[in-house]
Amino acid sequence: QVRLVESGGGLVQPGGSLRLSCAASGSGFSRYVMGWYRQPLGKQRELVATITPRGMTNYADSVKGRFTISRDNAENTVTLQMNSLEPEDTAVYYCNGRIYANDYWGRGTQVTVAS
Repeated sequence: QVRLVESGGGLVQPGGSLRLSCAASGSGFSRYVMGWYRQPLGKQRELVATITPRGMTNYADSVKGRFTISRDNAENTVTLQMNSLEPEDTAVYYCNGRIYANDYWGRGTQVTVAS
């Protein structure tokens, strides 16, 4: 089992950048598929990006070319670099860890894009 804690959210102007981090505690981090999901107010949670243990990445079409997911298996961290942020990116962002069909979630961090 893994415990996930997100950090790095905040308020940013359109066109700006933010870097989200997720720190994992517990064993087996390097075997987890890690991901970031987001949930805009009043909407369903949606996939942002995932990264496999070996570093293969997948992105939602809406963030391709703007967001980058990465992981450090030695430090048990996964990050989401977000550039060219848009108001539509406003949401609570959640870190996810998945192994053997079991999902683990952080509590989320708020990202607000507004001028």
